[in-house]
Amino acid sequence: MPYLGGKEAVKELRRALSNPNIQADPLRYRNTVLRVIRMMSQGADVSSLFSEMVKACATVDVVQKKLVYIFLCSYATLNPELSLLVVNTLRKDCQDPNPMVRSLALRSMTNLRLPSLVEYVEQPLTAGLRDRAACVRRVAVLGWAKLSNLQPAADLDAAVVNELYSLLRDPDPVVVVNCLRALEEILKEEGGVVINKPITHHLLKRLKDCDVWGQCEVLRVLQRYRPQSDDELFDILSLLDPSLVSPHPPVMAATLSLFLSLCSDLPAVSLAALERVRGPLLSACGSSSREMRFAALCHVQLLLRSVPGLLGEHYKRFFCGYAEPAFIKQRKMQVLVELVNDDNVGMLLDELKGYCTDVSMDTAQTAIAAIGHIGRSYSDRSLEILTGLLTLKQEHITSAVVQTMRDLVWVCPQCSDTVCSALEGCEETLQDDQGRQALLWLLGVYGERLTSAPYTLEVFIDGVRSEASLGVKMELLTAAVRLFLTRPAEMQDMLGRLLHFCIEEERDMCVRDQALLYYRLLHCGIEETRKVLQGRRSDPSLGVLIGRQAEPISQWASSFNTMDALKKAAVETETASRGSPEHVATKLKADLDLPKTLDCCPDDALDNLYTNPVLHTAVFIIHLLSLSRAARSNLMNTPF
Repeated sequence: MPYLGGKEAVKELRRALSNPNIQADPLRYRNTVLRVIRMMSQGADVSSLFSEMVKACATVDVVQKKLVYIFLCSYATLNPELSLLVVNTLRKDCQDPNPMVRSLALRSMTNLRLPSLVEYVEQPLTAGLRDRAACVRRVAVLGWAKLSNLQPAADLDAAVVNELYSLLRDPDPVVVVNCLRALEEILKEEGGVVINKPITHHLLKRLKDCDVWGQCEVLRVLQRYRPQSDDELFDILSLLDPSLVSPHPPVMAATLSLFLSLCSDLPAVSLAALERVRGPLLSACGSSSREMRFAALCHVQLLLRSVPGLLGEHYKRFFCGYAEPAFIKQRKMQVLVELVNDDNVGMLLDELKGYCTDVSMDTAQTAIAAIGHIGRSYSDRSLEILTGLLTLKQEHITSAVVQTMRDLVWVCPQCSDTVCSALEGCEETLQDDQGRQALLWLLGVYGERLTSAPYTLEVFIDGVRSEASLGVKMELLTAAVRLFLTRPAEMQDMLGRLLHFCIEEERDMCVRDQALLYYRLLHCGIEETRKVLQGRRSDPSLGVLIGRQAEPISQWASSFNTMDALKKAAVETETASRGSPEHVATKLKADLDLPKTLDCCPDDALDNLYTNPVLHTAVFIIHLLSLSRAARSNLMNTPF
């Protein structure tokens, strides 16, 4: 037996299609055509059978017609000349008494997508727009959209556009929606379909007759219309009100997006609309579809930015299920952080504590970071849980806890004593680069409170030759110099050895340049070094969760019901390394004006910095501007 996709199999099919005995038997002939389609669907090249399949389309068997048309539409671009032989058969089928055959012929003619056939297709499509069968009108409307891609828009007859506009009042709702889609495609260079007051009210009245995706299409197009008066606005909102609580999440989201667009100047009406969609949104968050749940959670985060207490009573609906995928668990934990208040903080922290030992490392680290975010407002309860997690002695948990403590101390400096007492001994468990960087930053900033800080740094310094992480080396340099400023007797020898290695033996230029900068800075004197390195230790201006100001709805309304909501719904909980906290807020202003003379002291120039290791030393260069002219000159001219 010949191989399924081989040349022998194709030759056998050609002989079968040309066999008069098989052609005389309709069932055998259809089965042979079906074998061709089956081979085509499995990836075999059967384009050489095109002429035989053209002959097979001349039949009264509707099933065989469908099979042959599928083949012809797939290989028409490879055989444009032979495709002309099909046109007469297709045009004849367009006049068949059976509406199914007429619609099938119209669809196949437009799916051939050959510019040479445009003149043969226009007349059947024009007749199809006036066909008595709705299924034929549906195909004809979309056919004009396909045809517009094969010829310039200027060559399209204006009468066709007018005909499509008139079909917006067609009794069949699918024809109406297809007209909107076709006009959007045909008039895309002119901005799409034009929506006026009569069309708007007609579409709103027909909205309930459309299916789910038809309603979404209508609601999307209606966002272009702006009411001329307040009375008209509230009339439109009244017509939209039933769709606002639709059981179908896509319709509800599209309706709310239209509500927010129309009520951009009426914040009270927008807030009332958000209150009404609370139930449908909660239902969508419990959908059986994972994708629907994820999208609903992202949109919930958008709403909570303007109405923080919208779902406060329903926080248990966002507890994670055991079988849920990690990406949904992480998004739910982000929502739980937004819903925390004085009444539920205890239960939320207990729930998040249970997620910290999840089998998924990403889920566990996200839960720990969520506890740290809650710690901005409830530091004592959060630190109690974080300290307890350190006793588990698990590498990924310890790393996440140390990073969370570093970020928490930067926002809430009052937690520094508790954090320092919890760090004792955790360096033995830390193995990953992010956790070690966080520990080194804490040792450098708060090392005077830790008895074992110099000895912990000594372990890192002794192993610097085998250290592969660039970030760890640069953080180690900064931590060693900072600790030397507070405990010079214990750090002098270790700092000397570290600087000697980084300057003389280190091959990475970023590390070497930073070591040289520190060496020359120390030559300027301890006070000058302290002025540069011992800046602020925290940033309480980042704010807390409770009592923060709600964002205006207009800031995120344009992202609602779009893909942007999946990316911009909330600040992601990041577990990756971000370097020292003081280097990570946002990038330095692009239009920052540097002083013309070095006598200036631009303290406000240090708003933010990049996190790229290559630019790590930029913070010190800007800090140097605060030194005196003599100190800067001495620093730059000091040789190693």
